[in-house]
Amino acid sequence: MSSTPVQAARSELTGFTGELIGPDDTGYEEARSVYNAMADKRPALVARCADADAVARVIGFARAHSLPLAVRGGGHHGAGLGTVDGGVVADLSPLKDIQVDPEARTVRVGGGCVWGEVDQATHAHGLATPSGIVSTTGVGGLTLGGGLGHLTRRCGLAIDNLLEADIVLADGRRVRASADENSDLFWAIRGGGGNFGVVTSFVFRLHEISTVVAGPTFWPVEIGAEVLAAYRDFIPNASRELNGFFMFGCVPPAPPFPEELHLRKTAGVMWCYTGDDTEAAAREMAPLLDALPQPMLHAVGPMPHPVLQSMFDGLYPPGHQWYWRADFVDDIPDDAVELHAKFGAEVPTMQSTMHLYPIDGAAHDVGPEDTPWAYRGSRWASVFAGVDPDPANAELIKRWSVDYNEALHPYSAGGAYVNMMMDEGQERVRASYRGNYERLARIKADRDPDNVFRLNQNIQPAPKPSHEARP
Repeated sequence: MSSTPVQAARSELTGFTGELIGPDDTGYEEARSVYNAMADKRPALVARCADADAVARVIGFARAHSLPLAVRGGGHHGAGLGTVDGGVVADLSPLKDIQVDPEARTVRVGGGCVWGEVDQATHAHGLATPSGIVSTTGVGGLTLGGGLGHLTRRCGLAIDNLLEADIVLADGRRVRASADENSDLFWAIRGGGGNFGVVTSFVFRLHEISTVVAGPTFWPVEIGAEVLAAYRDFIPNASRELNGFFMFGCVPPAPPFPEELHLRKTAGVMWCYTGDDTEAAAREMAPLLDALPQPMLHAVGPMPHPVLQSMFDGLYPPGHQWYWRADFVDDIPDDAVELHAKFGAEVPTMQSTMHLYPIDGAAHDVGPEDTPWAYRGSRWASVFAGVDPDPANAELIKRWSVDYNEALHPYSAGGAYVNMMMDEGQERVRASYRGNYERLARIKADRDPDNVFRLNQNIQPAPKPSHEARP
């Protein structure tokens, strides 16, 4: 290519519906940025795609010029998989259409939406669908990897509520995937990540959820082992209406938290009861609260579901340094509890944290082979997240995350939630899909045999049988 990629794109992609941005353009620094500032990459071209045809043309351009292609929805992935050095970024952010059908209880969502936009649109009708815990997270990335969040125990994962998707394939074809149409592809995208195409729109099932009773309960980190042991025994037996993820961290130094608690290290639970009955919620939480010393903060009350969904946004804005590790967990024996308490007391920065997300309840109604998400029998997804705004602390937060994860990994189920993994190698990807990996690889060979969509937790195309490989 004698010209630069952006020059070639402007010459070849005439009539492109969107915006083509190169390193010399105003706005390039903003266009190349992703949520995790540790992923500081410089693509040769950022193509903001306004429709599915634009997506198809960008895929074709990248292939024609042998350029690596990254696909970015919200750009939240910890490993920075929505960007690439020297390649092409297909930026879906202009795809913002949201259509709620309150009678059918469905919502059609453009592939560039973030969850806060969806939450607001569905909440206007008293409805919601499972998503994450930070409202600036992209719909596409979270969904394609599985979709854990506050509603998991009541409603399942995001993929359990996905009804159909419009997808642009590696060869530029546009297809629809559902239980009745391209069912192999529909199976694959429900947990298989962005390996099979670019999803330009999703249709989700909605639930009658409007007001929730939610908020944090904090105990001193010094009794972290006692709190975690009690939580471990409590949450699997709680009703599906109650979700609560366990966390180690620090009290943020800002309202609404009392000043005397600012920056205190804590062991806590972030609650979500799917209803507006505060007395019923209190009864559900009581067995855990009664089993432990009085918390230093119990800030639980009724709130609109979108308020809960955005509660962490201010604490975790774009542009911080992040380093993630993760594991699925079946059980938390006492030895693991003690290790958790040790590392939880050593969180290196105010925003660094460990979360244990419950994945029982409705998530267990789906079989381990019904979707690629193979760890349906596990009880928690753990994430060890080192976070800080200062690049000088990047090694500090990484070391804490890695050490914490490696200490607890022997107690894990083996694989991890792909949305919370860094670039950790092919064996780690295989472990996270268990026996479903081979089926995914066969579908990959059919839908993307050249592995165009490889900047992800990559599922490599299955090799052709030997008789097909002969000339």
